[in-house]
Amino acid sequence: MMKTEPRKYVLTVSCPEANGIVRAVSDFLFQRGATISDAAQHRDPVIDRFFMRVEFEEAEAALPGSEKLDEDFRDIATRFDMQRNFFDLSVKPKVLMAVSKHGHCLNDILHRWSSGVLPANIVGVVSNHEDLRGITEWYGIPYHYLPVTEHNKAEQEDEVLAIIRDKKVDLLALARYMQILSPKMCEAMAGRAINIHHSFLPGFKGANPYRQAYMRGVKIIGATAHYVTTDLDEGPIIEQAVEKIDHNFDIDELVQIGRDAECAAFARAVKWHCEHRIIVNGNKTVVFK
Repeated sequence: MMKTEPRKYVLTVSCPEANGIVRAVSDFLFQRGATISDAAQHRDPVIDRFFMRVEFEEAEAALPGSEKLDEDFRDIATRFDMQRNFFDLSVKPKVLMAVSKHGHCLNDILHRWSSGVLPANIVGVVSNHEDLRGITEWYGIPYHYLPVTEHNKAEQEDEVLAIIRDKKVDLLALARYMQILSPKMCEAMAGRAINIHHSFLPGFKGANPYRQAYMRGVKIIGATAHYVTTDLDEGPIIEQAVEKIDHNFDIDELVQIGRDAECAAFARAVKWHCEHRIIVNGNKTVVFK
């Protein structure tokens, strides 16, 4: 008879700093026969807040589901005023991609997903253009064409939210989706929507940012992945990628370097979210790598 793999879980914790937190968590898992395979913690000294990520698995006894674990953990959470989440690692987060016309980030994510290196279930791609239907459907993923005009913005977002509800989406990944999300959408997907853009913002806004950067003689090209908030492009930063350049690079080369940086930063941010490695701390994040 083939031996079944032990069930694996992640617990994330955020709470005020206090003595005994690590011991309380460890004792809770020990009492249920669990083995801790990875643990990381961080204290923010400015606000005196504690963060922890624990990965554990079944050992001496079968563990209940994440909902029952959370229920049993309630007394400890109350004692330390914890925000906490239990995740079953056998359940891959459901990701909905959103894209406009630039396909580099989408192509990169779909390749990583199909190669098995992204622990997610991509349930669809939404777009306000038809340009990337071919590559999406080549991967066997549903493509939802939802055009946007100045008159139908609210209705279009309602359709996106309907897809999110219908497919029980855990993460909305904006792979160069060139539409500003409304406050309603931002609030509905708080902590569950990741955006990517070049790191010139807010310095070089509007059209042709790479030409603006070239004319200013910038020495670095970069990209920023962050959670979406109602403050445009100013949500909690998850990851950034940077490449050094000099006067020998033309505008086309700057664009390509920037796109490579966007792919790298975006892929890491999406992967870390799906691995439950990110905890939001105000307007920044703690990322346990």
